[in-house]
Amino acid sequence: MQGVMIINGFLNSSKFTEIYEWLSAAAKRHEIALSVHTNTEIPARAEQAGIFNESFLDGADFVLFWDKDVFLARTLEAMGYRLFNCADAIRACDNKAETFFRLRGAGIRMPETVMVPQTFSNIGYTDDTFLDVAEQRFQYPFVVKECFGSFGAQVYMAQNRESVKEILNRTSGRPVIFQELVETSFGKDIRIQMTGGKVTATMMREHDSDFRANVTNGGTMRKYTPTKEQVHMAEEVCRILKLDFGGVDILFGKDGEPVLCEVNSNAHFKNIFDCTGINAADAVMEHIRNAVS
Repeated sequence: MQGVMIINGFLNSSKFTEIYEWLSAAAKRHEIALSVHTNTEIPARAEQAGIFNESFLDGADFVLFWDKDVFLARTLEAMGYRLFNCADAIRACDNKAETFFRLRGAGIRMPETVMVPQTFSNIGYTDDTFLDVAEQRFQYPFVVKECFGSFGAQVYMAQNRESVKEILNRTSGRPVIFQELVETSFGKDIRIQMTGGKVTATMMREHDSDFRANVTNGGTMRKYTPTKEQVHMAEEVCRILKLDFGGVDILFGKDGEPVLCEVNSNAHFKNIFDCTGINAADAVMEHIRNAVS
């Protein structure tokens, strides 16, 4: 079996290259010939060939799309290639507002959410009356999330109206949503790594002094056995969003009930391996082999 892994040509830090190496090694263990290409080199090669055609991908049986370049993913799908994950799933997870809209009305418990009106970086928020809606829906403090972001770096806590304004100025017109703070899950969540609709591994993440539990922000991690309700939520989320694999982050509601935090289409799995000893790369490759065979 032959496959192509597409990665982002601008993400060259060890945090990312290590994941690429683990996936490549897992492919070898599952007897899959996996070549690696970047989203930057594909357009260049296509231009040299004069046409973007199937010969460029050397007869690949599948594409492991470990990137968020949705338009490139759609191009490859239009050419008839099977992508893991598909373009629609990547889009649904990459944009937190999109995730909310895809899952609302589907029985998935999520924090109360308010959409922030779109503006532009050269204009900013010249009218802040839309903040009235958020203040009517939930109390301070509440959470401000950039729609596009990873590792908790684009997630903020607003303590009051002036704090919200300062955060919005900092985000420079980038898409943002407001969400209620789930106080019973302050500094605590679980990450469920899913593959093929099933649980691969789970860990709990905790932070003593930050409402964000991300390990990248200094949180700690430990093994965790998810409840039936948490597993069911993760399964439903992956089914609705059409994810072959991904990381589902779940908060703890006031009675311990699961509350969805966010979903990652190409979640980093080094931390969960360090925590549980389970290599999600092997699960990904086994799923691909079974799906393509």
